[in-house]
Amino acid sequence: MITPEDLQPLPITGNKTIPEDYLDEMGHMNVMWYTHLFSNATGKMFDLFGLSDDYCVRTNSGAFALECHLRYLAEVRVGKTVRIHSRLVGRSEKRWHFMHFMVIEEDGRIAATAEFVGAHIDMTRRRTSPIPPIVTEPFDAILAQHNQLDWDPPLCGIMRP
Repeated sequence: MITPEDLQPLPITGNKTIPEDYLDEMGHMNVMWYTHLFSNATGKMFDLFGLSDDYCVRTNSGAFALECHLRYLAEVRVGKTVRIHSRLVGRSEKRWHFMHFMVIEEDGRIAATAEFVGAHIDMTRRRTSPIPPIVTEPFDAILAQHNQLDWDPPLCGIMRP
């Protein structure tokens, strides 16, 4: 079982105190807000390896999500603060694979995980395209650091880049 201490070496790509309007009729954070927070974390993670808004505009490139697997592990209530850590898992010529971990700061529980496979996109053709070295080089450097961790990410087992 992964602990919040295991996540400490990973970059923090999100932090949010949960407002009342995130609640659903069950009195906890609605599933759409998990997706929203993980989506925002993805953008911050992309910035770490050069897939920034500036890069996308300059190169007419982008990123599409292809697969996502969410796991809800602990209830998140109003007023709680969640922190998101991100871990790169792998890549191919056109795709990447990564995970996010949502931690409840007040008690240290992992509230949710999100595993994604996404693709680099040529926005002119709106098709997948090879990830250029300006992105793969920093991606691979971060991936090498993440691969040095002494724990394996809890992958769903069916997703591949």
